Amino acid sequence: MIVLKLFSRLFDYLDKKRKLNREFPLLGQAPVGNSEVFCLNDSPLANYDNVKIVYSIAAATGHNKESHPESHLRVPAIANALEDMELTPKFLGSNIIQLENYKPASVDDIVSVHSKSYVAGLEKAMDRASRDGLILIEGSGPTYATATTFNESLVAAGAGISLVDSVVKASQTHKNPPIGFALIRPPGHHAVPKGPMGFCVFGNVAIAARYAQRVHGLKRVFIIDFDAHHGNGTSDAFYDDPDIFFLSTHQDGSYPGTGKMGEVGRGDGEGTTLNIPLPGGSGDYAMKMVFDEVIVPCAQRFKPDIILVSAGYDAHVLDPLANLQFTTGTYYMLASNIKQLAKELCRGRCVFFLEGGYNLESLSYSVADSFRAFLDEPSLASEFDNPAILYEEPSRKFKQVIQQVKQIHSL
Repeated sequence: MIVLKLFSRLFDYLDKKRKLNREFPLLGQAPVGNSEVFCLNDSPLANYDNVKIVYSIAAATGHNKESHPESHLRVPAIANALEDMELTPKFLGSNIIQLENYKPASVDDIVSVHSKSYVAGLEKAMDRASRDGLILIEGSGPTYATATTFNESLVAAGAGISLVDSVVKASQTHKNPPIGFALIRPPGHHAVPKGPMGFCVFGNVAIAARYAQRVHGLKRVFIIDFDAHHGNGTSDAFYDDPDIFFLSTHQDGSYPGTGKMGEVGRGDGEGTTLNIPLPGGSGDYAMKMVFDEVIVPCAQRFKPDIILVSAGYDAHVLDPLANLQFTTGTYYMLASNIKQLAKELCRGRCVFFLEGGYNLESLSYSVADSFRAFLDEPSLASEFDNPAILYEEPSRKFKQVIQQVKQIHSL
């Protein structure tokens, strides 16, 4: 019944979005239901008292291809799950803020990571997309564009940037600033500096990292990517940068085929790229070990000023595009532990960015349980996870991978 209720709310949401888009054709961002929102430009920092989560929604409902896994239903499914589970400002107004009226990213923000020729070419391609309805923008690859893709991608990147602003400002006056979560699409971690790739248009987390450095003077940025697929675009952007550490856990051999253990950075950036290619079937046990034995000591040694997270939920056992065994409980554990790590190392400054996750049920429940972790509420994973569908993890194989990574990086 709860699944039927979620989908009923999802289609109600899309109907509201269509009406809203007629009034606000670029942003088109409204809270689900009657949730209160927080206007970034109008409210004093005092509003952060007791706030544990600040989030933004950029659903990009115009960026859609029929039957494509990276669909316009993904973010609305999450938003409605949050509403159904009473994890929005309407129910928890003193603990949760939804950013509204944030600015899209500027072209200058985008070209801090991507080439000017790519950005200009994509903007120009919108004329063709308007005429044809839908175009492919990655050669024969899977990344598509519609007439709204360029503007909606600016909105997605802007949502992440605004959360960086909010979290950093809160950390200046509050011991425990809120965790940020950008519920955005198109995703970004496959987008390379010279173009789109793997459903991704602009590198949202990479753009936010450069913004944090340039605008807020946060020199050392630690990026954790737990998507099932290697974040090759983020890796490429910072491969020779000693001040941005990129750590990726992903399924070995999965798309796009990069992310080998030996890829450690180049030149001055050698040692600031770390890849953990997990064997298929890895799950909760593997990720707990990875976090304790690799992520924690690595972050402690790097001493970041802010932690950014490419939060992909496609490693879930129910996801159709991977062969890992994460559960809703795995994502609760990751959210809780990353929050604590940020508190210990960088005054709590941490922003999550939605990447993959293509089963709407597991995606929405897992994000909702991440919110519960940020709120210090107990996990509700047992209400969704089904242990009967899990099988034994390949512990010998993933332990070998972890040991090799620790040796390569002297952990």
